[in-house]
Amino acid sequence: MARLKTRVTTRGIRRLATRLWNPRRLKVLVGVTGGLVLGGLGALYLLPLPDRLTTPPSTFVTYSDGSPAHVFLSPDDKYRIEVDPSEVDPRYLDALLRFEDKRFFYHPGVDPIAIVRSAALNVRHGRVLSGASTLTMQLVRLLEPRPRTLSSKVVEAVRALQIELRLSKNEVLTAYLSFLPFGGNLEGVEAASHAYFGHSARQLDLEEIALLLAVPQRPARRFPSPDNRERLTEARNEIAAWLIEEGLDLGQAREDDRRDQGSAGGSAGASLETAVPTQRRPMPRDAPYFAYWLRDQHPGVTRLETTLDRGLQRVAEETLAAERDRFAQLGIDNGALVLTDHTRGELVAVVGGFDYWSPTPGAQIPAFSVPRSPGSALKPLIYALAIDAGLALPERVVADIPLHYGGYAPGNYDGQFAGLVSLESALSRSLNIPFVRLLSDVGVERFLATLRRTGLTHLDPQPGHYGLSAAIGSLEISPLELAGVYAMLGNEGTLIPLHWLRESSPGASASARSPQTILSPGSAFLTARALGRRDRPDFPERRRFRGVSSGVRWKTGTSYGHRDAWAAGFDDRYAAAVWLGNLDNRSSVDLVGADAAGPLLFDLLESTHSERNGASTRSTPPDLQWVTLCADTGYLPSNACERRTEALALRRHVPTDRCPYHRLIDVDRTTGFALAPGCRSGREWDTRSFVVWPASLRRWLGGKHRTLPSAPTLDPSCRASQETTPPAILSPPHGQVLVLMPGMATDRQEIPFQAEVHGPPGTLSWFVDGEYVGAVHSDEALWWSPAAGKHRIVVVDTGGGSDSRDFEVRQRL
Repeated sequence: MARLKTRVTTRGIRRLATRLWNPRRLKVLVGVTGGLVLGGLGALYLLPLPDRLTTPPSTFVTYSDGSPAHVFLSPDDKYRIEVDPSEVDPRYLDALLRFEDKRFFYHPGVDPIAIVRSAALNVRHGRVLSGASTLTMQLVRLLEPRPRTLSSKVVEAVRALQIELRLSKNEVLTAYLSFLPFGGNLEGVEAASHAYFGHSARQLDLEEIALLLAVPQRPARRFPSPDNRERLTEARNEIAAWLIEEGLDLGQAREDDRRDQGSAGGSAGASLETAVPTQRRPMPRDAPYFAYWLRDQHPGVTRLETTLDRGLQRVAEETLAAERDRFAQLGIDNGALVLTDHTRGELVAVVGGFDYWSPTPGAQIPAFSVPRSPGSALKPLIYALAIDAGLALPERVVADIPLHYGGYAPGNYDGQFAGLVSLESALSRSLNIPFVRLLSDVGVERFLATLRRTGLTHLDPQPGHYGLSAAIGSLEISPLELAGVYAMLGNEGTLIPLHWLRESSPGASASARSPQTILSPGSAFLTARALGRRDRPDFPERRRFRGVSSGVRWKTGTSYGHRDAWAAGFDDRYAAAVWLGNLDNRSSVDLVGADAAGPLLFDLLESTHSERNGASTRSTPPDLQWVTLCADTGYLPSNACERRTEALALRRHVPTDRCPYHRLIDVDRTTGFALAPGCRSGREWDTRSFVVWPASLRRWLGGKHRTLPSAPTLDPSCRASQETTPPAILSPPHGQVLVLMPGMATDRQEIPFQAEVHGPPGTLSWFVDGEYVGAVHSDEALWWSPAAGKHRIVVVDTGGGSDSRDFEVRQRL
């Protein structure tokens, strides 16, 4: 009976085996199993990753040397600095993996070998002695904390498999290094290294590696504090001893550590001399104005590697902060300093206010990025553009006298006029009238186009929006932008676009750093020469005894109404801009560029130590050549110019205009009258050199009871044969619309008719709408009582030369 049962059982097993090993059924079984596995993997892949895994880290702003400048809290209020494993000391990574997960790079998130080993160990001892959590499972626990139960372990294992399926090993390790808890709101090995040791995790010694392994095991009981000192010391020393016993190449391990560990039999731990920290270091919060502004400029970028120089940034902040109380007493509450390395186009220091942490409203606004009226600070650019275009030379004489452009009548800061000055002197003295004229010659749109090329982006694009008043501050520019303009001037007319992020930094644009030629080296050199003059009214009073390094070139500016004080300049390496004012547009009589901003500019530039023995290293550029000019007027000398001088001019724009003011005039020895070539016959005469200044200048000087030597008038008998340039109407301007005030007699609203005569002075006859009005000497104005309507005026000189102009008079309603 037993044999029968055995035979039956054996036969049944064979039949079952035959059925199971049926090739057709085997394919089905494999397919079903494969489908279940793929379905499980698909479900794991599609399952959303832990939300906290995508929480952005702290924004980390660095100085140019890589040291931290400013660390922001993350969106979840943690100090968590993301770091790639390649940027962490490899000895720490080696120790971490040996300590926590030896087979990290070989398992899929769950380590079967560790599970079997842990289970056997725990069963043998009857209690939990060892876990089997991998780094990935620990990461899950950090991201999604759960009670320490068996079911939680299962969930963590599933989540670990999912994370490993979705992320690379390097990404998993990066996340683990970022979310490791180190007590309080401190997370990640990089943040902990800065908070505990004051440096990054790129280089760590034995004590630091052991401490960074000890704290995350029990962060609440081991984070640096006086209460935790003993526990932290003991844990660190035990881990250090274990590391030495493991034979890791730590480099920093000392021989006495090995001896102490060996004599203790590996149970007492290493004897380490360095005390554990008992408190966290504050996270760096330097350059707050720039750091917050930069973070807003690059949203989502968590590591911003800047070009700021740590030492120069500290000097800039101290320079401005030292003047805070003094300026507050003067009603000046805001300021900005910008310092650039113009040879590389890098921003090396920037301050946006006196105190970012002040409770004063608006104290957190980064003033370095706020456009303001620059006053006269842009005159050097107009000067350089005029030279570059061949429109002027520094030695050329220009008139600083009252001027009218329609309804626009610019004046100088002090309300006075200088008369005749050289263009270089006009720049160093910051006279307005010559630069309004010069901008008219250069062209407003060309000036604006150059500003846009240097980095201004907020200018109104509508043609005609800005007028000639742009020469003296009617447009707006930020301190950061003005520093860029002066950096271009300091770099011999070549602009390296100002940048503040290193090429290695996320968000940096290498393509925007290509040098651009804005001005010729020669025009930039001549501009720098003018800006280096010391005999000028904006020389800071407090520097007259201390002096200023000869390598500094500068310009100051004061906006209309004393709302802005500026100073900008450069030396052979650095360019800087200083602004003082009130962001709520309050004025202050002490907001004067030379007195308020100028001294700060010199303090800032001299702190860079960029000069050698205080002397400039600039040499004359090859695009300049020496030319002979009339010493009195700065034009090419005519035969009448008796005094001559040598000056530098652009080779490609050597001046061709002869001096229009010196003239050789034949003078009758008997009468003293000037003689024309056609009426010299039968007379005794001498040829003499005279300076014939414009009638507008003679007219202005006459009003000041001052006169210039004048050329003799033409003999009346010669007028018929005289050949002269016709006069040119100065007033009223072409196309001007004049408005009559109601209730006021027209004889009290007279309009001056004035004309420029290019030859010897004489009589001018004036006509309005074809009717004779009167005749006056060419140095005088004819006053006309206006009548409403459109009119044409004509002026005629004694030689028959004439000029005409249309204008309109309206009655105000």
